[in-house]
Amino acid sequence: MYTRIYILRFPKDTSEQPFIYQLVKQYDIESNILKADILPHREGMMILGLKGSKSNVKAGLEYLQGFGVRVERLAAGIRRDDEKCFQCGACTGICPSGALALHRPDMAVIFDPDKCTGCSQCVTICPVRAMEVSLGQNWALTDGGMSA
Repeated sequence: MYTRIYILRFPKDTSEQPFIYQLVKQYDIESNILKADILPHREGMMILGLKGSKSNVKAGLEYLQGFGVRVERLAAGIRRDDEKCFQCGACTGICPSGALALHRPDMAVIFDPDKCTGCSQCVTICPVRAMEVSLGQNWALTDGGMSA
C-alpha cells in the first residue's frame, strides 16, 4: 500500500465538487482529512492523507489537477539517530504507515523511510528523541504532486 500526505488548494469555483467521494469511488483510494478550510465561493485548502496503489494515487491526483486543484506533497523528512535509539519499540505501536516495525525474532526496530509519510508521531513518542524531523528544503516538496 502506498501512503502519502498532500496539501490540496482548491480554486474558489470548485468548492461544491465531491472530490473526496470521487477519489474513493473511482480510484479506490482511502482518504484521511487531516485539516480542511473550504467554504463556498472561496479558495479552499485541505491536508489529506491518501492510501492506495501508487498508480491509483497518481491517477487520482491527476484527476484533481484537471479541475485546477494545486497539489503539493507534504514531505517532512523523518530520520532516526541510531546512536540515540536503544530499540525500545515505543515508536512501532504508533506508526500508522508501518515504516517503523519490530523485526522478529531479534526484536530490532526497523525503520523504512520509503514507507514513512512524515506524520511525525514517532518524534513525540520516542523517549530518547532518536527520531528527528528534517525541516527546511525537505519540508514541502512542490512537484505537481506526481513524485512520491
